[in-house]
Amino acid sequence: MTTPSHPAEDGAELLPVATPARARAALRALIRPDRGLALTGIGVLVAATAVGLLVQPLLGRIVDIVADGRPAGDLTLPVVLLVAVAAVQGVTTTIGLTRVARLGETVLARLREQFVERALDLPADRLERAGAGDLTARVTGDVARVAEAVRSALPEMARSVLAILLTLGALALLDVRFLLAALLAVPVQLLTARWYVRRALTLYADQRVANGAQQQQLLETIGGAVTVRGHRLERQHTERSAGRSRKAVELTMRSVNLVLGFYGRLHIAEYIGLAAVLIAGFWLVRDGAVSIGTATAAALYFHSLFGPVNAALVLLDDAQSAAAGLARLVGVTDLARPAETGAGQAEPAPVPQQRTAPGAVVAVDAVSHAYGPGRPVLHEVSLTLRPGEHVALVGTSGAGKSTLARIVAGVQQPTAGTVTAPAGAGEPSVVLVTQEVHVFTGSLAEDLRLAHPGATDAELRGALSTVHALDWAEALPDGLDTVVGEGGHRLDPARAQQLALARLVLADPALAVLDEATAEAGSAGARVLERSAEAALSGRTALIVAHRLTQAVAADRVVVLEAGRVVESGPHDELRDADGPYAALWRAWSGSRTAPHP
Repeated sequence: MTTPSHPAEDGAELLPVATPARARAALRALIRPDRGLALTGIGVLVAATAVGLLVQPLLGRIVDIVADGRPAGDLTLPVVLLVAVAAVQGVTTTIGLTRVARLGETVLARLREQFVERALDLPADRLERAGAGDLTARVTGDVARVAEAVRSALPEMARSVLAILLTLGALALLDVRFLLAALLAVPVQLLTARWYVRRALTLYADQRVANGAQQQQLLETIGGAVTVRGHRLERQHTERSAGRSRKAVELTMRSVNLVLGFYGRLHIAEYIGLAAVLIAGFWLVRDGAVSIGTATAAALYFHSLFGPVNAALVLLDDAQSAAAGLARLVGVTDLARPAETGAGQAEPAPVPQQRTAPGAVVAVDAVSHAYGPGRPVLHEVSLTLRPGEHVALVGTSGAGKSTLARIVAGVQQPTAGTVTAPAGAGEPSVVLVTQEVHVFTGSLAEDLRLAHPGATDAELRGALSTVHALDWAEALPDGLDTVVGEGGHRLDPARAQQLALARLVLADPALAVLDEATAEAGSAGARVLERSAEAALSGRTALIVAHRLTQAVAADRVVVLEAGRVVESGPHDELRDADGPYAALWRAWSGSRTAPHP
């Protein structure tokens, strides 16, 4: 299961976190395909640890030889065996750790793939309610925590646990009284571990939430810097950022103090155990029950436990932090597809996307949507798009245009109603192009081939030519091989949008949905982008959220939304002359313009 979503300080509904039991179940499922690799790796580590336990008896043998005053030649065999033990242990440990590390990296890769796949399936409104900071913190900080644990903590933990168990068995073989003496340290260690775990899990979970809130605030402040300065809100945003940073620092310091207390208690346990083993050795040697060499081996065995015991308990720090991160990642995977996991937040049931009846590409039937209780956006909207038809959605801000566009594109699932759309046969049936376009890092050709991986250079140039972008693309320093995106050649908003439209042409969907796709260009590039969009949509069915009413003029039909309801529908000329809501929008928009004619 996942714990219910809980609000952040700013009212955002954070994404849910999986319960510890659910996180463990998810981890078992991730490991299950590689059980053979796990068993082999652990088996080799057991052999390596067992061989390493021969060191202490051999050192004890050397002590007995010296104590008995035997010839120096008697030291040859134990010394040679020590060298052999070191060599064998080194080889087997390397093989075992390599296999365990390979298992960890495989599981980590599988977890990352599932997280990205499921995160991309999240409804847009769910991400908006959570805020970008929460998801960003999970995909960066939490994944990094789990990765660090897999790469370092997992192999070390496996080796430490095996060393502890086998060393305790070796102590019992020397004399069970040595084992009983060593076990005097266990109660202190168990109490220390319990004390730590009870505090660490909650603390690290709170720390992750605080880091997410901090990132969210920084994203909002930096992303909206122009608005912040324009409204003289610098002080409020600075105070808000400082407050969240202080909370993150406070939680970090609490975790540092927790770790210091943890180490202090471990040192007490070590002192108790070593003192008990030395006292037991003294009495046993005095009574003739064991030799000096055997007592030495027992002391060395217990001393050798310092490393693995401390490592195992200290790794609880990484384990708890990684467990908190894993629970947050699993919470997202469960949320995206609750039906698969049997748990998660309840989301609106997916609306079946199926082939429509002949004569229609898309049929929207009585679709309603609300972003939470009491926040309705659409009210029983019905709409049909015929093959090859261009329909423009217009309305004032907040009328529900973008929500309807996302529902038609299949990105957002409606609260009620049905949407039937074309069923793809190996190719995308619907492609959505929005106002916010991302330029992926890589060559321009690679960016274009995201829409059509098998496209030839000639097809790439053809798509660019269609949207009137070939000239500037070939004028780039390396043409289609020019690296664009983060760290590469910067594309201005208009060119980035043309790139997105070229990807639409390459994808060749049955239905194209444009959600204010020309809005980012500004007035200077608006006409160019409108020409590009018109060329990209030529010959295909399209739903266009019109940022500029020139797009409505060119459309076959205009649908007017008002407060989430369709209030008018018809050709531009007919609606303009009807003196209704569209006519009022047209007059307001075209008052200072020379209105183009269809």
